[in-house]
Amino acid sequence: MTAPSEPAAPAAAPAAAAPLAAAPQGSAAAAQAAAAAPQDSAAARFGPVALVVAAGVSVQFGAALAVMIMPRAGAAGVVTLRLAAAAVVLLLLCRPRVRGYSRADWGTVLAFGVTMAGMNGLFYQAVDRIPLGPAVTLEVLGPLALSVIVSRRLVNLLWAGLALGGVVLLSGHGGGGSGFGSLDPAGAAFALGAGVMWAAYIVFSARTGRRFPQADGLALAMAVAALLSLPLGVFEAGSALLVPSTLALGIGVAVLSSVLPYTLELLALRRLPASTFAILMSLEPAIAATAGFLVLHQALSAVDALAIALVIAASMGAVRSQTRKRTPGRTP
Repeated sequence: MTAPSEPAAPAAAPAAAAPLAAAPQGSAAAAQAAAAAPQDSAAARFGPVALVVAAGVSVQFGAALAVMIMPRAGAAGVVTLRLAAAAVVLLLLCRPRVRGYSRADWGTVLAFGVTMAGMNGLFYQAVDRIPLGPAVTLEVLGPLALSVIVSRRLVNLLWAGLALGGVVLLSGHGGGGSGFGSLDPAGAAFALGAGVMWAAYIVFSARTGRRFPQADGLALAMAVAALLSLPLGVFEAGSALLVPSTLALGIGVAVLSSVLPYTLELLALRRLPASTFAILMSLEPAIAATAGFLVLHQALSAVDALAIALVIAASMGAVRSQTRKRTPGRTP
């Protein structure tokens, strides 16, 4: 970690040039800086991880709220409400400028918007046909595949395999023990497609975060995604989208499932490699199962608990691999 040590460098020169009587003060300042360095280093290492976990929790509560809207507006209508409300909120908060960007910058935003529209559209088509737990489990296979493809470290193959074992185990016994065999084929296909778009979302979210300040790129991409989803939502739901109670729930879904988690993930991807972020996404089925137990009173079996433990162990291993890679003196 070079960043925490850089601010201390200018103070070293004056301390060396100062009279001998000033040495105790300089030593005290150096001691304070040395004591603060481990805290800054820990925050830099685990801060992005906390952002990803918080985003996952927010998404799962947003998904639960979206289930309440599905009978009123349909899957496409929920997607339109979610993306349109999120786009309005982000555009008002960020007020992104539209001038001064290159053609490549706009191409990145457009690609990011397309992946968000596809990811949301396919996922809600999936949960309209199959339970939420298996849908999330199938969807998370996309980021897992990305972690294997992108990573150049052999140890990440181990963490990806461990996480894959956990999500497969959870899918076989979660959601009432139905497993994959009883899933609607179309719903499973939509979930797998959402996983592919999720992997693309990780890539383009990182690129957008590097090209645009703050969350400006996210706001612009969300507007693109909302425009793409609007025709399908209007066609399926029609005037039901304008019912006040449905609109209110849609805003809640937008904040919990789009505005908050996408912003947190965008910030995290500026400091996490795509491979580590992808393995952390394996926490999603575990968070969903925990939310089901706490909110919906869905009991967890011993096999479910073991599956969750495997997924969390894989995520912790990915985090430790990342922190070791960033520590000076260690070889990748």
